[in-house]
Amino acid sequence: MNLQSLRRLFGNIDYYLLIATILLCAIGIAAIYSSGVDAEGRLVSNEYVKQLVWFVIGFFLLAGAALFDFSRFKDTSWIFFAIAIALLVLTRVAGRVVNGARAWIGIGGFGIQPAEFAKIATVLMLGRYLDSAEYDSSFKKLVMTGLILSLPLMLILIQPDFGSALVFFPAALIMLTLADVDFRYILFGVISILGIFLFLSLPLYAANHYSQDNILNVIIAKTDILVLIFVIILFIAVIAGVGWLKFKKRYYYWLSYAFAILAFSIAGAFAAHKLLKPYQIERLLVFIDPSIDPRGSGWNILQSITAIGSGGFWGKGYLQGSHSHARYIPQQSTDFIFSIIAEEFGFFGCLVLFALYAIIFIRCFVLIETSKDRFSQYIVGGILGIFAFHFMINVGMAMGIMPVTGIPLYFISYGGSAMWSSLISIGILTGISARRYSA
Repeated sequence: MNLQSLRRLFGNIDYYLLIATILLCAIGIAAIYSSGVDAEGRLVSNEYVKQLVWFVIGFFLLAGAALFDFSRFKDTSWIFFAIAIALLVLTRVAGRVVNGARAWIGIGGFGIQPAEFAKIATVLMLGRYLDSAEYDSSFKKLVMTGLILSLPLMLILIQPDFGSALVFFPAALIMLTLADVDFRYILFGVISILGIFLFLSLPLYAANHYSQDNILNVIIAKTDILVLIFVIILFIAVIAGVGWLKFKKRYYYWLSYAFAILAFSIAGAFAAHKLLKPYQIERLLVFIDPSIDPRGSGWNILQSITAIGSGGFWGKGYLQGSHSHARYIPQQSTDFIFSIIAEEFGFFGCLVLFALYAIIFIRCFVLIETSKDRFSQYIVGGILGIFAFHFMINVGMAMGIMPVTGIPLYFISYGGSAMWSSLISIGILTGISARRYSA
């Protein structure tokens, strides 16, 4: 890249995107510093120093990603994907166990979480496929997308890291929407994911709310009954599908559609139940009713809600969060960092935070509309899905309206891998933005 190209690149940089990112990272470092202060005002953690170092390194990674023209080298996307898969396999073989999940690899005190970088690599790989599949049918696009996602998904689920696995779905859904996939297929995926959540949490909910001789608990306890129900549902879906192909009556189609969703949801819930650990499934149940386990899995949610509510409109002031500094909230520098911001800066501070995220989301929408090629549109859409999902789930679980899945708040939560992957993503967006008007 010559000097003239660099000048043109820097002249077209989306500074709204960059400034919003830097401000969010600054807020995150300040919040992490606050999380390390105890009730007596003593600093008991140096996490903020590590986060600052990770930010500085991450900014160089952002610059590198911005300078690399991914659209020109899109045919090499499979290399990034292959490296990500290799790292996930290595994690499974020789990874470290942290918080019950074998999700980290490293040497000595240095470690990374490959699942974070696998998200970006998978978006690049899927974008490459969709760019080359312009004239493929919606069904083929959906099947190929499922095959591409299956490798990283399975490797992440067996860690097990349910939260990171979920992130792939909104990214893929947005990319499939941009690829003009029939809305019925996208709706199928959305409802199926909700169905998996429903059937996964139903057994625990029934066990906590109904007696053992209740008909629901009796059915759930009998594996052969569950298998029979699944077979009947699948049989109806297949028969209705045959009816649609033979008679072309729409009611056959929708009957097959509905029962196929049921069958897929039950099968997905069964697979997730085998892969996930009991405490992860309990988190889904506690999301429905935190009072079920107020001293266990529900503790974090209840304390987070209390901290957020105590902040009022203007907040208690920086480093004045009595609930946070009393350390009632475990993992408050990672999963529940939003509760610190809400307690100390109040509703007004939350609005500022939301506005900065809104700038990033809006700039992504603008990029989708103005990108010079379809591949760039798909990449921006995938990154938008990742960012938006992290934001909604993390803030939602801090407020008790989303299940606790361990998903960090990008740019804010403590963690090097999340910081680096999010800044690399911003670098990719910056590069796409700077080149959108070039030939």
